[in-house]
Amino acid sequence: MSGTFDPSTASAKIVIAGAFGVGKTTMITKLTDREPLRTEEILTEAGVGIDDLAGVQEKKTTTVALDFGRLDLPSGPKLYLFGTPGQDRFWPMWDSIALGALGAIVIVDTERLNQCFAILDFFEDRGIPFVIAVNEFDGAPRHEPETVAAALDLDPEIPVLPFDARDKSSTKEVLVTVLDRAIEYRTAQPDQAHATNL
Repeated sequence: MSGTFDPSTASAKIVIAGAFGVGKTTMITKLTDREPLRTEEILTEAGVGIDDLAGVQEKKTTTVALDFGRLDLPSGPKLYLFGTPGQDRFWPMWDSIALGALGAIVIVDTERLNQCFAILDFFEDRGIPFVIAVNEFDGAPRHEPETVAAALDLDPEIPVLPFDARDKSSTKEVLVTVLDRAIEYRTAQPDQAHATNL
């Protein structure tokens, strides 16, 4: 099947990824037209010493498989949003979740940028275009997009967007940006079209 996104086609898949507790579930909940599928479970003592809770000590739940939501665009197509689990122990699931993706949103917490490098490598290695969405948590210091891009050693064409995962208009702006980038990427590199329409 084609790896390009044609607005007249039925659907496309976007992956929302990031480290543990960066706001993936919150973003999908804000974007979707109906109640999303969530696989959140209560954090238990069994995860102590396994999951890295640095910076998210107050978090009480975790996604153990994936989040899934659907968004119907005004022009007709449907977007399927797949959120990855954040902990390292769930990484074997990422290949299945990302299979056929048109593009990806990588949500980052500027207090934990060191957790992003393996995620960026994951999408780069698979030829999946992505954007960086900097979740502006309450009380967190603000950083200019250029500063974040430099810290992550990003190529100049990769957008870095500050946003609030709790705000619908803010999350939609990020979604529009990743769609634009994915379409441009697929048009420029049709021979590397790993994504397929669903």
